[in-house]
Amino acid sequence: MNTKTKVFLLNLVCFLAIFLVLRFSLLYFIDGVHQLILVLAAAIIASILCPKFFAVVEDGKERVKLKWIFIKGIRNL
Repeated sequence: MNTKTKVFLLNLVCFLAIFLVLRFSLLYFIDGVHQLILVLAAAIIASILCPKFFAVVEDGKERVKLKWIFIKGIRNL
């Protein structure tokens, strides 16, 4: 599997997990608001909170890096 494919799948899985948790928790705890607004809010919050994975070429090798708001700096995977 290509490194860029792995990065895409990691981003997708992390976003999906956080989005689903936020979506169902917002729909459960907040009542009386239109569902579309809650789903859009969950998508925006999930896109802010989810970690960002990206592929970088260093020394002729492609490496996966991670940037997240809860950790300082950029980490290698």
